[in-house]
Amino acid sequence: MTSEPEAPATGGNGGAEVNGESDSLSSASASTARKPVSRAKKSSAAARTSTPRSTTSPRTNASKPPVDEPAVEVETDEVKQDEVRQDEVRPDEENQGEAPVEKPRPAAPKSPRARPAASARSGNTPNGTRAPAAPRAPRKPAAPRTKAAPSSDDSPIVLDGGVTVAAQPVPQKAKPVRLTAAQRRAAAAAESLAKAEAEERAALRAAQPVVLAIDKLVKKFGSTTAVDSIDLEVRQGSFYGIVGPNGAGKTTTLSMVTGLLRPDSGTIRVNDLDVWADPAEAKKIIGVLPDRLRLFDRLTGRQLLYYSGTLRGLDNKAVRERSDDLAEAFGLEDALGRLVTDYSAGMTKKIALAAAMIHSPRILVLDEPFESVDPVSAANVTEILQKYVANGGTVVLSSHSMDMIQRVCDGVAIIVQGQVLAQGTIDEVRRNGTLEDRFVELAGGRKAAEGMEWLLNSSN
Repeated sequence: MTSEPEAPATGGNGGAEVNGESDSLSSASASTARKPVSRAKKSSAAARTSTPRSTTSPRTNASKPPVDEPAVEVETDEVKQDEVRQDEVRPDEENQGEAPVEKPRPAAPKSPRARPAASARSGNTPNGTRAPAAPRAPRKPAAPRTKAAPSSDDSPIVLDGGVTVAAQPVPQKAKPVRLTAAQRRAAAAAESLAKAEAEERAALRAAQPVVLAIDKLVKKFGSTTAVDSIDLEVRQGSFYGIVGPNGAGKTTTLSMVTGLLRPDSGTIRVNDLDVWADPAEAKKIIGVLPDRLRLFDRLTGRQLLYYSGTLRGLDNKAVRERSDDLAEAFGLEDALGRLVTDYSAGMTKKIALAAAMIHSPRILVLDEPFESVDPVSAANVTEILQKYVANGGTVVLSSHSMDMIQRVCDGVAIIVQGQVLAQGTIDEVRRNGTLEDRFVELAGGRKAAEGMEWLLNSSN
């Protein structure tokens, strides 16, 4: 008969204690798994702040020997485990009467490569010793300075009294440009061609009849002689200029030529007509732009042109057609309906010049026609006058602009103190210089400004 093996004796409550211990371990593990994430976070944070980085994780088995691991790796594993537990715990179990604790962010691991770089910048080796400095390259010896030899210009000048003054360097003269044989031949050919053209123009002008002839013209105002025995000839097709300083007698001469001022003596003939013996016939072929504009400024621009045309004997149709042409040429289309008194100074000059040209005169006598006229209008007026001269007309004008006279006119007369000091073509009068230099020379030259110390000191 077989007998059953006996159970080992464990005491009265031995089995119960074993069972109770296993139950308690299982219940503890279950409670640990169901622990909220917030408490796990608090415990992990407290463990990181209270324990040094070299300690091991509290969850490692005590039977195993402690292993020193980097703190960064332990913190990283704990953060990962906390994140896994947070995903496993439901929201209703997370907040059980405790406020959520914010998890501190782990510090970034330090790169081991930064230490050699910092040590390299500071000049230290990883062992703590200072690296030897690189040897410096030897300096190149400086070139010896050479002292320039003294010249005669640098030698000092010794004056009386023991005063020594250094001499100033003498400026060197520019070397003349040497032309080749071909360039000299080209320059000579151009000069000869210019002379030939000038002689041809002079011959053509000499062949033209005299339009204006002034002989022994005299005009006095009390004891002042404004015009002193002037002789002048202007041929047909000429662009003639009269220049002179203020008070030289230019305006007085032109006023006597156009019949506005009677001379004391002398004769004036325009196209073989004596201006003062037969003024009506002479004025029919003269167009005048006086210095002091005497216009009917209470008329509109169109009315003034109509009055000037009918006064010269033109019919109604011719006056209207010529008024439109002149207004377009001088840029006065929009101003013909306005009163002349409302015109600017330049516009008044242009409407007066249009009134002087409306009857197509044989000679135009213009006193300062470009005064108060803008450069664009002056260029347009000059072009109109050049076309008029090219078609056989004659222009006699006075101006203070030497550049314009030299550029536009082919003949000129310089009047100083009521006398003609020079007349002829532009090249004959100006000689080898400019017309302005020749004018200044004949007018007495430039005067040096002396005195007026009070004006020089006014800026102080």
